[in-house]
Amino acid sequence: MKPRKTTVAIEGEAFLLDGRPTYPGRVYRHAGRDLKIEGLLLNSRMVQGIFDDENPETRDRWRYPDTGFWDAERNTREFLGAMPLWRDHGLLGFTINLQGGCPVGYVSDGQPWRNSAFGADGSLKKAYLDRLGRILDLGDELGMVAIVGLYYFGQDECLRDELAVRRGVDEAVGWLLDQGYSNALVEIDNECDVPRYEHEILQPHRVHELIEQAKGIVHDGRRLLVGTSFRGGSVPSKKVVAASDLILVHGNGVHEPARIRDMVARTRALSTFRPMPIVFNEDDHFDFDLPDNNCLAALESYSSWGYYDPGPGAGGHEAHGDYVDGYQNVPVNWAINTPRKRAFFDLVGRVTGGADSPA
Repeated sequence: MKPRKTTVAIEGEAFLLDGRPTYPGRVYRHAGRDLKIEGLLLNSRMVQGIFDDENPETRDRWRYPDTGFWDAERNTREFLGAMPLWRDHGLLGFTINLQGGCPVGYVSDGQPWRNSAFGADGSLKKAYLDRLGRILDLGDELGMVAIVGLYYFGQDECLRDELAVRRGVDEAVGWLLDQGYSNALVEIDNECDVPRYEHEILQPHRVHELIEQAKGIVHDGRRLLVGTSFRGGSVPSKKVVAASDLILVHGNGVHEPARIRDMVARTRALSTFRPMPIVFNEDDHFDFDLPDNNCLAALESYSSWGYYDPGPGAGGHEAHGDYVDGYQNVPVNWAINTPRKRAFFDLVGRVTGGADSPA
């Protein structure tokens, strides 16, 4: 096991990297107010970094326009190539998932593709782990934090039963610990309250059991920090809050920045809440040129914010990536190559003091 450089920890509502708050001393002046940035985790949803499709009937949908075929290794190589530039702009976190996300951007009528790092029995697949390991290794070198999601609705049925789901948690968290990754946070499943999860234990009334299970996996006296996310506009349940190390929420469908502030306030008002970070790790609202937007509303409420860019026209059953727009529709162009992506990373740079920030 190679020595690691980056360790993420939590102290109250703040994130620490290697024992120091993130963005140390950083304050962002906005609309006459000083917003505290120290301790936050600016992040982006990059869940397709290890994507593959094991269904030969759908695999051709993700072909690159220049080669005419899909290439999982190319996808990961290009992800790795983009990471240093993301970091230069001040991005410290990214979400990646062992079952990806919907490769047509938003949920389609069905998900016939098969993108899962888990076998039917919950065992892990080496090819997926090899790709994930390269991403986590570089993240460790760059001082970046990976929010590692385990399950995604529409793909969780790849596992045959609850026993397999539990085994998958043990194996995935165990692998992260065995490899010594200290720059990883765990998200049990993406949007646990979406009513498409086949396995009851991944649903909001029971997912706290898997959070506790993951927290109980200890190697050499060390465990990982764990939570799970809820869909856009939802506030987590009291049981999930009580079990979690951090709160993961989404801003999709939240069109008014005031509602972002309200979500944070309602979460902190829950009877089981204690000081811990609140992280938006998915929000498809932009308006980065406006004086108020979802990102700034989250920061104003001292919660971290995460960019979700599916690209325009996402969500149709036949939609797929154009290798230009977005960070979710496959094939993904991981560069900062569109006005929308540049607007986000420019804002991150201004807020954090990264690249392209004002002198």
